[in-house]
Amino acid sequence: MDIRKLQRLVVDALEDVKAADIKVFNSTGLTQLFDRVIIASGTSNRQTKALAASVRDKVKAAGGHVVSVEGEDTGEWVLVDLGDAIVHVMQPAIRTYYNLEEIWGAKPVSMKSLDAAEDDVVRSAASRQAATTDPERTTVARKSAAKKVASKKVAAKKAAAKKVPAKKIAKKVAKRRTAA
Repeated sequence: MDIRKLQRLVVDALEDVKAADIKVFNSTGLTQLFDRVIIASGTSNRQTKALAASVRDKVKAAGGHVVSVEGEDTGEWVLVDLGDAIVHVMQPAIRTYYNLEEIWGAKPVSMKSLDAAEDDVVRSAASRQAATTDPERTTVARKSAAKKVASKKVAAKKAAAKKVPAKKIAKKVAKRRTAA
């Protein structure tokens, strides 16, 4: 299963049971064991167990593989191992104490809906196609890029002209030292 579909499926399962403070982190640069870490909070033992069960059931129903579920007996911290993703469902006190966001939170993942993401891909492909087939559009884009570069060069020249030479600054500092 695609990792984006899996993370969307997990987040939807958590939202169905009213999970609080859902965070998704990309862990590909931190470990080779899994690609995503998903952390959510439940208000009670019963809710954390229900959240984990919802994730497990929705992933299985979608044809995904659940490697294991740990911590369901106490319900304070339930871990659902989905292979490519690890889901931590914790009570707020436990979540604050262990602070997993500090460990895994280097790369948060933006959670767009899959439909919106697919629409963005289609739109960007259509705009690239239109830009390459319409010579007038490419000419306009090149001209605007050239104007931006020219304006940056002018701004750099103005900034260089405004700089005070180092010799003048050194003279002023020397005068202040002798006066004091």
